[in-house]
Amino acid sequence: MLKPIVIAVTMLAMPAMLAMPALADDSDSRYRGQLNANPYDPDSTSNPYGSYGNKYSPDSINNAYGAGNPYNSDSPNSRYGDGVSIYSGNGDQQDD
Repeated sequence: MLKPIVIAVTMLAMPAMLAMPALADDSDSRYRGQLNANPYDPDSTSNPYGSYGNKYSPDSINNAYGAGNPYNSDSPNSRYGDGVSIYSGNGDQQDD
């Protein structure tokens, strides 16, 4: 009976050990949240109540008047801007 418990605990701990990719502005390297689909992760761009997923937060790429402004060159929603960079969980910049 000990084996199923050990496996269950290990499986629960695995997502915490994985490093999620993160976003940062190209101009000033300002952190813009983690790229994951977890709506409960406080740093996720998919969390509608977190700083980086809330459509009213100035740091959120989902805010059309903040970091997600389509007229801002650092916005991932801008056609003509530089957008943001994607960084791996260990801080290395991902290649395009």
